[in-house]
Amino acid sequence: FVFPPPWSFGLHSIALVVRATGFMWACLCSQLCERSHIFVLCVPPDLREIVFILQSQSNSFHVSQAERRKADLLKQAHSLTEEPPVVLLLHTLSDNEGDWSILPLLPYISYSFGKNSSWIVFLEEETNVKMTKLAQVLAKFDKNKEWFLGKPLHDEESTIIHHYAFAENPSVFKYPDFAAAWALSIPLVVRLANKVRDEPLKSDFTIDLKHEVALYIWDNGNGPHLTAVPELCTEPEDSSQPLNHCATTLSSKPPLCGEPVNTEDIFVAVKTCRKFHSERVPVIKKTWEKDALFLEYYSDHADPSIPTINIGVPNTERGHCGKTFAILQRFLSSSVPNTKWLIVVDDDTLISIPRLQVLLSCYNPSEPVCLGERYGYGLSQGGYSYITGGGGMVFSREAVVRLLDSGCKCYSNDAPDDMVLGMCLNALGLPVTHSPLFHQARPEDYARDFLAHQVPISFHKHWNIDPVAVFNKWLKDDLVAKASDGLDKSAKTEL
Repeated sequence: FVFPPPWSFGLHSIALVVRATGFMWACLCSQLCERSHIFVLCVPPDLREIVFILQSQSNSFHVSQAERRKADLLKQAHSLTEEPPVVLLLHTLSDNEGDWSILPLLPYISYSFGKNSSWIVFLEEETNVKMTKLAQVLAKFDKNKEWFLGKPLHDEESTIIHHYAFAENPSVFKYPDFAAAWALSIPLVVRLANKVRDEPLKSDFTIDLKHEVALYIWDNGNGPHLTAVPELCTEPEDSSQPLNHCATTLSSKPPLCGEPVNTEDIFVAVKTCRKFHSERVPVIKKTWEKDALFLEYYSDHADPSIPTINIGVPNTERGHCGKTFAILQRFLSSSVPNTKWLIVVDDDTLISIPRLQVLLSCYNPSEPVCLGERYGYGLSQGGYSYITGGGGMVFSREAVVRLLDSGCKCYSNDAPDDMVLGMCLNALGLPVTHSPLFHQARPEDYARDFLAHQVPISFHKHWNIDPVAVFNKWLKDDLVAKASDGLDKSAKTEL
């Protein structure tokens, strides 16, 4: 390189410009920065080699969030090069509702980008990306080899949500925290795409996508493990800790969603039965019942001491579809207050109503909103998504109206209510909107680092825990205002 003398810049140091086009240049860049007093501006590799896929959703709020993130990525890219990377919104890539499960989408990705790209980077709506830093990080890895990169999570103990995988040593298996972004090299994408095409995906249920994707890639030891990348971070962008090494951070500023939804606009329906009146209902009364203005307990037995309402459906050991549909019908009747939102929970669901009020401020109740923790059934074979019931199912009034007007009904009282609702929503073309703040299982069933950057809204099950203690540790807020303030700073970025 030929450079003019430093005084021609009016500076007291020499600036070197290094284009990091591969592994060796990345190493040179790093060594120059570490071993000399020369300021090195490492221009990223060709950004056209990177394809960003935002794990977006079709709900209007999430579309706006994803569009904002896409605009930020392109703005950064334009400041670095005239040829920006491809930035895609996952929910727009096809009409296949199951694309959110990633694996069915791999043949499309391989066909569209397998020849002219080097990396596929997945990120969530709240993931901030430092484009230059991320490109430098990717340049450290040989793009001609198979790589699965991310921030690793692991289970402390075997868990039901991972089908008790690696029960003897759960921490041995690492899977990516999607909020930190994760990346696949094109050689790995091409091979996986061929496998998806040639071999039907085996799992019927999609429960925890990040774990299931990692299992599929690992392929019983025949594929690559997740490679830990320290620069993929989940610290908030305004953290007091130095984040110079981070290529990704999480948004700390919330979207402008307005004031928390009033409790007058929320109706809570608790599904219970006679045998749990004395066991589970007292936990609700000790924890979160006081935060709900409108709440009714629906049972197979009317108990005025609680009180419970006999919904007219016999109790079933599982499924509870008949009971749930009776609740939906009652919600639209004159028997209960006319509210904008319906929350359906189990009697062993622990939930923060104040945090839910803040979350719902981001959604339009005049739209058919169906919100909770999203699971999938048969997504690779044209199946459907559904809200898993234990974490809480949230419906706008418009969603309930459309569901019942469609003629959707249970095929039996003990059919799985959440899955039947999922089938109906799929038939109507109504999306299930996912929030990671709802949890179908207990806190100990989730990776510690995953919960560390959340302000959760719900957990489920009383099994082998003190549910009151769990509520007080994970979900209790001293004041409604405190809950709102805390979520304004962090939880909305998890949507």
